Amino acid sequence: MSLFDLTGKVAIITGSSRGIGRAIAEALADQGAKVVISSRKAEACQDVADAINANHPGAAIVVPASISSKEALRELVDETRRQLGRIDILVCNAASNPYYGPMAGISDDQFRKILDNNVIANHWLIQMVAPEMLERGEGSIIIVSSIGGLTSSATIGAYNISKAADFQLARNLAAEFGPQGVRVNCIAPGLVRTDFAKALWENPDTLKAVTRHTPMRRIGEPHEIAGAAVFLASPASTFMTGQTIVVDGGSTTGAGL
Repeated sequence: MSLFDLTGKVAIITGSSRGIGRAIAEALADQGAKVVISSRKAEACQDVADAINANHPGAAIVVPASISSKEALRELVDETRRQLGRIDILVCNAASNPYYGPMAGISDDQFRKILDNNVIANHWLIQMVAPEMLERGEGSIIIVSSIGGLTSSATIGAYNISKAADFQLARNLAAEFGPQGVRVNCIAPGLVRTDFAKALWENPDTLKAVTRHTPMRRIGEPHEIAGAAVFLASPASTFMTGQTIVVDGGSTTGAGL
């Protein structure tokens, strides 16, 4: 069996109608997993599922859900079990960042939304899927965090705070779930060409500033994050938990500073 074989596994990927989430869903399906495409908009999810099913018939289903609603996340989990019977892999990819600017200007509602959607929603979803994984003695939970959780920023500080919290969420749950064989890890992408991060790369001057000290001198593409998710979901990483894989073109190495 291949170290990366996911045949027979079922994966939920939040925020998978576009960007990094879509790339992860496609990559997991390529390795044999059945994938649940989920985001707020059913039509966008269906487009992704149709594309995956064209290559891997029957590999993808759609269960729309807003991460801001605990009830919607419960329905996501229940419907996945109803249609596919089990959940082996959870990828918490969806996130929010409604504010761009210094911390002094953020409203309480904006800060609360960032923490609710980027941290608490992950906690809710993990608590919903973990019991069956713990009972079986195996499972992989992956949180897509960010290198923002490792650094500072004058414009996305609240977002970075939430992503640092995700690192600690993974570490704590790894300690709790490890004895039962369930693993919890993070991926920390650098700047990737997605709609979500458009404010950081569509302006040529901002893009130049971002890439100046990145050894690879460019930003990433969504598919370049997906390999880390396949690794963390697969038998290749069964002795890895509580960790963060940084995929950033080397930007956190401090090159050129």
